[in-house]
Amino acid sequence: MNAVRIIIIAKEPRPGLAKTRLIPALGAQGAAELADRLLHHVVTQALAADLGPVELCVTPDRRADYWHHWHDNDRLELTEQSDGDLGQRMATAARRGLASGLPVMLIGTDCPQLEAPKLQAMATTLMKQDACLCPVLDGGYSLLGLRRFDASLFSDMPWSTDQVTTLTRDRLRQLGWRWHESEPLWDLDEPDDLVRLQHYPSLSGHSI
Repeated sequence: MNAVRIIIIAKEPRPGLAKTRLIPALGAQGAAELADRLLHHVVTQALAADLGPVELCVTPDRRADYWHHWHDNDRLELTEQSDGDLGQRMATAARRGLASGLPVMLIGTDCPQLEAPKLQAMATTLMKQDACLCPVLDGGYSLLGLRRFDASLFSDMPWSTDQVTTLTRDRLRQLGWRWHESEPLWDLDEPDDLVRLQHYPSLSGHSI
């Protein structure tokens, strides 16, 4: 399998900053603890996929104490997100990753189903396409793979709405690119999503 750079777009799991839509169900501390477990899960799966470099692209500050222990993993590159909205930050990370000479797969931390076999399968499809996409049930996506860059995929996008995947498809079509989509996955954004954690005991912790 050809190498792919996995770029994990991550937010420090700080109370009041991470998974804020889950605060009504879990409280600020509980939401942050779940965000921490989700982050560890996705890093573990990305490394287990063994596809190539794994980059942890973080906000708001990679010098924060939380990130210090991640520096000890020599298989992980720790970078900082750029300024701007989510689209600008993702675009910067994608452009920088592609400039290293490898296709990239941008992933978040909210989708436990992005396990190593799924990442490997998406990387395989990316070798034959311009892009690949893992939609999620709420209308967004959990993975965007790219072999080339175009800013239209990230600009003027209504992030955190049910239009993200539809608009991304439209823009891929307008570019004339070929892409592969997986079956829709689920992610953890709203309190109603928490019931799905019963399938992932290691993520449920004691707060749920």
